Amino acid sequence: MPDFRLGDIIDDHCIKCRRVTNHAIVSIVNAEPAKVRCRTCYHDHDYRHEQAPPSKKDLKKAELFNEVLAAALPAAVAADPPPKPEPPPKPAKKVAARGKRA
Repeated sequence: MPDFRLGDIIDDHCIKCRRVTNHAIVSIVNAEPAKVRCRTCYHDHDYRHEQAPPSKKDLKKAELFNEVLAAALPAAVAADPPPKPEPPPKPAKKVAARGKRA
């Protein structure tokens, strides 16, 4: 396990750029990066371990599929429920929206 220091450059998924880019470590908790700053757009966010959050469209499809499956086979679904995908971690503090992207 590498020793992380403030200002070190690591790869992470930027939610604003919507891709994996270089990030600088802004804060560390328990020897792990907690917050990072994108070096492309300078957006600060929680460290995501290079994983993109699941799209809302995919989550909605999975929810609808499970609903249809439950209606079609109520006994089979009750005996063996499928695991739900984990929601992305929520930021500690809400930031006001800056406007919609076109």
